[in-house]
Amino acid sequence: MVSEILAISAGWSRAVVGAVAELDPWAQYAFDVGTELFLGVFALLFVASWWRARSVDARTVGLALFAPVATVIAYLVNGSLKEVVEQQRPCQAMPDLPAVAACPPAGDWSFPSNHAAIAGACAAALIIAWRRIAVVVAVFAAVEAFSRVVVGVHYPHDVTVGLLVGALVATVVSLALARPLTALVERLARIDPLRPLLSTERGPRPASDDESRDRTLAGV
Repeated sequence: MVSEILAISAGWSRAVVGAVAELDPWAQYAFDVGTELFLGVFALLFVASWWRARSVDARTVGLALFAPVATVIAYLVNGSLKEVVEQQRPCQAMPDLPAVAACPPAGDWSFPSNHAAIAGACAAALIIAWRRIAVVVAVFAAVEAFSRVVVGVHYPHDVTVGLLVGALVATVVSLALARPLTALVERLARIDPLRPLLSTERGPRPASDDESRDRTLAGV
């Protein structure tokens, strides 16, 4: 069963890469550059998510700020899986494949795709903090993952599993830490220099636990 799936995936890779090889050189170059630069879209969305979260609540701010960290964790988990599976890339296993991108050296394994895992993790973390952009980030993640097949450095099953691993890990760690992240943001927001970074509220500084206790003892 596994061998059949791999054979189908290899056939799809050859078909996609072969079609791209017939495009004009400028289009091939755009695919090669775009597969790397497209991840920058998520960096911009991280910033936009944090900026918006400041006007929502502490939980949303915490999740928005944690999104890049969740992505790094997902990347590390996915990278560990690559070292266990040790699958060759299509451009390595099929030397005649007219790949657009430069083929990584032997030992730079293919399954699951790190780029796809990063895209999946970014999308999941952003959706948790900002649900209204779910469709947009899901499309971005799918395009980024598919671009790795287009340039010839990954099989379709590489990017599919990479997306799932990234999304799953980012979702689990973000939701598991949502409560402590909320408490941390609430505490940090009491510090004057940090308050503008964590909240758009311009009211009086929230009283600390010690200040509240002192007021209670004083009968205020």
